Amino acid sequence: MRYKTQSVAYWYFALAMILFGLQLVFGLLSAAKYLGPDPLLNLMPFDVTKTVHTNLLIVWVITGFMGATYWIVADESRSELYSVKLAYIQLVIWAIMGVTAVIGYLFGYGTGNKLLEQPLPHKLAIVVCMLIFLYNIGMTIKRSGRFTTTEGVLLLGLGSSAVLYLPALLHYENYVVSIYYRWWTIHLWVEGVWEMIQGSFLAYLLIRLSGADREVLEKWLYVIVGLVFIAGILGTAHHYYWVGVPTYWLPLGGIFSALEPVALVGMAMYAYFSIRRRGIRHPNVLALHWTVGSALFTLFGAGLLGLAHTFPAINKWTHGTLITAMHGHAAFYGAYAMIVMAVISYALPTMTRNRRVEGSAVGYWAFWLQMAGMFGMTLSFATAGIGQVYLERVLGIGYLDVQLKIQIHFIMLVITASLFAVGVLLYIYDFFRHAPRLEPVDENELFPDAAPPRGPSQFDATRPAAAREGRLHEQTG
Repeated sequence: MRYKTQSVAYWYFALAMILFGLQLVFGLLSAAKYLGPDPLLNLMPFDVTKTVHTNLLIVWVITGFMGATYWIVADESRSELYSVKLAYIQLVIWAIMGVTAVIGYLFGYGTGNKLLEQPLPHKLAIVVCMLIFLYNIGMTIKRSGRFTTTEGVLLLGLGSSAVLYLPALLHYENYVVSIYYRWWTIHLWVEGVWEMIQGSFLAYLLIRLSGADREVLEKWLYVIVGLVFIAGILGTAHHYYWVGVPTYWLPLGGIFSALEPVALVGMAMYAYFSIRRRGIRHPNVLALHWTVGSALFTLFGAGLLGLAHTFPAINKWTHGTLITAMHGHAAFYGAYAMIVMAVISYALPTMTRNRRVEGSAVGYWAFWLQMAGMFGMTLSFATAGIGQVYLERVLGIGYLDVQLKIQIHFIMLVITASLFAVGVLLYIYDFFRHAPRLEPVDENELFPDAAPPRGPSQFDATRPAAAREGRLHEQTG
């Protein structure tokens, strides 16, 4: 932790971990309702627990984005944050909004618009938080006088997320129209501009963890921006297959929505081969696990599983079944949950006291149990979904009768979800078991065995000394 104000990120991460744990509780509760009689039916029916589960996912991931951004922008700008007071005000407003929204859902207080159930007062609070956040980050960068490509793509992703939330503020009497505009927010967030945020986080981490060349990795960020604006926007069409849009959108939606993770995987592959070729390795190997794991699981969940059911000829059978849950869980976890935990794992050794830089046994158990559990959950959803599609959509058996026939897959889902839950609880325990550090620390004291900075390349040898020093400083962060 080079700068004192970076410590504000700890409290965002702490809130994110608490909300992550709550999301897990409501997820397990929702899955258990498929197994038989529900004793909580009149108190917390499935629609309520699912609403809380999915909305907590959005809130804790955005909370993690905020904390990670405060950490990264200060580090990239080589400057203290513009206003710690504003960051804490934002955190308090955000926490109050999140807690009261969840309480409201338990009592049926919401709009009913999936993933955007927040009542208008809560949506306005979200807008206020985003304005404070973007102002604080923008002023930090402006005051520092330093602006990297990583920061630029990150700021573009965050600013676009705020703009794309505006359609969610509007109310539509016609449900079809409401669903149409809902995807302008949800799809263009999770399969569009949030990938810019993930890409910038990956670039930041890979530069520091792998010793990869900043210039090459940041060129990949331009590719990500291009794919987001081409594949992400056109990929929105796979949500419009059955709402009356022209038929030419069908193949475009299926193909382009599966191409979005390609640049992220390329970036991770470049970092991997950089490690193999140069032998440069940061001592925080646990953070490297989460970083590369995020890129690979994104390819699996968002790319492979997305492609598997977004082609129109397939989607007409799988739409609205458990196949969607299969894709959604794997994609969201790989792309956003894992990248947030990667930044947290990278920051924790300098953000907390008496923590091993390379990671603890608890941390590695948390990683592998989560990976195994999520992979098992994905397979459970997949097998249940395939059975559901055949029995319900092909043979025409009734929905409730089909649920009884595929119940064995929900038993497997609860078992693998419990395994995942143990991994999450271990991660949360590992996060909180060390006290936060409020003062900056020299990273050389924590990383005495880290590889020294790489010397200038052959190309750099022909450049003026001042330029070589500046570029070398860029490469080593």
